[in-house]
Amino acid sequence: MKSLRQDWLSNIRNDLLAGLVVALALIPEAIAFSIIAGVDPKVGLYASFCIATVIAFTGGRPGMISAATGAMALLMVTLVKEHGLQYLLAATILTGVLQIIAGWLRLASLMRFVGRAVIVGFVNALAILIFMAQLPELTNASWEVYAMVAGGLAIIYLFPYLTKAVPSPLVAIVVLTAVAIGLDLDVRSVGDMGELPDSLPVFLLPDVPLNWETLTIIFPVSATLAVVGLLESMLTATIVDDLTDTNSNKNRECVGQGIANIASGFMGGMAGCAMIGQSVINIKSGGRGRLSTLAAGVFLLLLVVFAGDWVSRIPMAALVAVMIMVSIGTFNWGSLRDLKTHPLSYSVVMLSTVVVVVATHDLAKGVLVGVLLSGFFFAHQVGQVLHVSSRTVEEGRVRHYHVIGQVFFASADRFVAAFDFKEVIDKVRIDVSRAHFWDVTAVSALDKVVLKFRREGTEVEVVGLNEASATLVDRFAVHDKPDAVERLMH
Repeated sequence: MKSLRQDWLSNIRNDLLAGLVVALALIPEAIAFSIIAGVDPKVGLYASFCIATVIAFTGGRPGMISAATGAMALLMVTLVKEHGLQYLLAATILTGVLQIIAGWLRLASLMRFVGRAVIVGFVNALAILIFMAQLPELTNASWEVYAMVAGGLAIIYLFPYLTKAVPSPLVAIVVLTAVAIGLDLDVRSVGDMGELPDSLPVFLLPDVPLNWETLTIIFPVSATLAVVGLLESMLTATIVDDLTDTNSNKNRECVGQGIANIASGFMGGMAGCAMIGQSVINIKSGGRGRLSTLAAGVFLLLLVVFAGDWVSRIPMAALVAVMIMVSIGTFNWGSLRDLKTHPLSYSVVMLSTVVVVVATHDLAKGVLVGVLLSGFFFAHQVGQVLHVSSRTVEEGRVRHYHVIGQVFFASADRFVAAFDFKEVIDKVRIDVSRAHFWDVTAVSALDKVVLKFRREGTEVEVVGLNEASATLVDRFAVHDKPDAVERLMH
């Protein structure tokens, strides 16, 4: 009951108002994403309604907005062009099934491999993409459009000084719409984006043959949609966690996204995922609970179906002003200042993520590059944490090597190079009590050291292996096998 009150009833007024703002901003985006995917505008609008409504109940992150997105729309273009809408609906349902499986397998735990530099780069790239998406509305536009955008931004940033009772983005949308209608300004409106639906969505089964051929057509697309959707949703959830100083259930979010996409496919909608821009609008408008997400979905449907004539007259300049606010608020401006103080590796990862995402408009590729670079820099840095010292004992007949640090693929060569194999000596003792062998490459390096000494006629003793390292050495080492030298050479 406490969780119910917290998620649904603790912030009713602000959640409803924030949901209304989000719904108004969702309409042109859903239409635009439908156009990108090559489908009718109602496909994106129905998807946004279904996904936002369902995720309000099933998601693991209260206050986060999920709907049709550009990142997902780009992945659908070829499927729609070659096979049509019905196959897209089937692919959307399969996407949801794969996401549910990912949640059951607790794959959200893989998010721990996404470092802070990647997340900051992801956020900054999205902020840039959100701003770039507004440029077509500002290119070769009339002076009235620029004046309305400037006026909208002024309202958004100055109105809170008068009162915070009503979200300033909502005030900006209402005021600019009234001005455009009152002065009969010739400016681009929501209605110019595409025709709004005039009926409620209905349950339907995709009209595709249920056979192996259909699966081979939709599975690659569904798998890609599932990965990109979960990646964007997990990163957005992490960002909203930071903005609200709260935690969320990432595995539940995976399952929730899957259920929402299945519902979308059966209601004639396309696949979607979490939206960082709309989530930021929601948070900055005062939305915190699940009610704000539900309100966004419900208001969206009510507005386009029952108030379509009014909604179609909202000037795009008003929504551009809102999205510019989102872009400014989303960008991590401190990351520019921190370029001078953060380690070079951190800055390289962050900037690489930004460049790849902005250049390809593919969030998955950018995050993948960031994660790979993070792994490379981490391996390089840890690989440097290896020290091998030595001293002679027993009147110079025994050389005692003391190994400190991590031995794995990145430090294996340094480990081997630390030994003097040509020294004339009776015995070598290698103390690894303060070292750890992590992988087969490390074990192979130990084999190489031991066998090289033996070929020189030197007795070798390895002491101090910890339990984990000893288990690895017992399984994969060859220096204690009868044909050790031959096996190492081959």
